[in-house]
Amino acid sequence: MIPKKEKKCKEGAPEWLTTWGDMTTLLLTFFVAILTSATVDGYKLKMILAAFEGLGVYTGGNTLSEGKLAELGNTIMSLPSMQAGRALDNARKKAVSVFQPQIKSEKVRVTVDERGLVISLASDAFFRPASAEIDLEETRDLMQNIAWLLKSPDMKDYKFRIEGHTDNVATDAGGAYETNWELSTARSNNVLHMLVDYGVTENQFSVAGYADTQPLMSNDTPDGRAYNRRVDIIILTEGAIK
Repeated sequence: MIPKKEKKCKEGAPEWLTTWGDMTTLLLTFFVAILTSATVDGYKLKMILAAFEGLGVYTGGNTLSEGKLAELGNTIMSLPSMQAGRALDNARKKAVSVFQPQIKSEKVRVTVDERGLVISLASDAFFRPASAEIDLEETRDLMQNIAWLLKSPDMKDYKFRIEGHTDNVATDAGGAYETNWELSTARSNNVLHMLVDYGVTENQFSVAGYADTQPLMSNDTPDGRAYNRRVDIIILTEGAIK
């Protein structure tokens, strides 16, 4: 008897696998594009990580609920409640939208750091040189919008801090401000007074002047010194309230 020839399978991957691979690659590219073009909220990311097990220090495996997630102990930094994090995220989106013209002209920066949501005013754009006098023409509309943001219902339980910062160039000792400490504090106070004029609740605020002790860039260049001369209006996270 002549043995039957066995049918040979086609070499290589089946045709359907190629189509499936193309589809999954396109889906991966799509989601990567979404992620890279979006602003990722740090608080939300930490909450997501905390919900999973086996992620290093993020031991998680717990149900996310309103509160500080105390069940995680000291494995992660204290997190604000989901409601508070959502309110701060909404405030950031509003700030970026409302202050877009000033952000484009680099007069205002909106950032988030360990203190909370930070609205930084470039001192050179809003104050007279080496002075705490506010340029009303440049500042009026901006201050009205900041006051509107801080008076919104979402902000009623928050605390705010106004911080003045300078470069390391000494002031004129014979002038109105003997040192940068006095200048930075005076600028913070004047910003607070202007916001109060536009209806903010004064007892939600604290003010501080840090002179040149907290630079963002090196003071060795004119651009760096200009970047460091600023007034920060901060919507404080719970952990930043002292």
